[in-house]
Amino acid sequence: MTTVTTTEVASELTAALAAMSPDDPARESLRDRCIEAWLPMARHLARRYANRGEPLDDLVQVAVVGLIKSVDRYESDRGVEFAGFAIPTIVGEIKRHFRDRTWAIRVPRRLQELRLAISAANNALTQSMGRLPTVADIATYLNTTEEEVLEGLEGGRAYSATSLSTPVNEGSQELSDTLGSEDAGFELTELRVALGPAMASLDPREQRILTMRFYGNLTQTEIADQIGISQMHVSRLITKSLAKLRTQLAS
Repeated sequence: MTTVTTTEVASELTAALAAMSPDDPARESLRDRCIEAWLPMARHLARRYANRGEPLDDLVQVAVVGLIKSVDRYESDRGVEFAGFAIPTIVGEIKRHFRDRTWAIRVPRRLQELRLAISAANNALTQSMGRLPTVADIATYLNTTEEEVLEGLEGGRAYSATSLSTPVNEGSQELSDTLGSEDAGFELTELRVALGPAMASLDPREQRILTMRFYGNLTQTEIADQIGISQMHVSRLITKSLAKLRTQLAS
């Protein structure tokens, strides 16, 4: 399956979930499929923050928390693609992890007790509902907030983290050997999401020239003829516009 197809399928699943009724019996199954479909994007974003003092598998777990939040809160009728909504949410979770919940900080007793309460609630709700409960289900059961439940789940993961060097069979294979490779398509998706606001910072003529050059594949001479300026002026405008875009994307 090509990268484009993978991204398109993930987008279609998310759009279908957003359009589904909250009480549809098929919603939970579709929600799980959406989360699984976007896992490569979460892993890609976690890798961007590797080698900063935190184990990569912990960062991936934090990114997945952000992904689950994004899937549960996404509303397609707002006109924003899922990737554009999810990427800031996931990155925000990772940055919050570095700020507040690094391994150098001992998990407080409150989170230890909350972790046990969440585990008991999860078992009870699974039996009574016949399915895995959502974060909202657990929060209602415990009479607490979804944020506190997510915080408790993160605290629980701190005690059960598994090293990527853990053997997975009797041979030489390790857990890291079973992970998929990085999907470059999600990086392109992230760049496309960021490119829209960056292009909007250009004036209309600059936008038109870049569109004609890189989307219409016109030469500088052909652009100059259509715009009514010299080829050298077109060249200077392209250089100036690309410098603006680099500044916007870098920030």
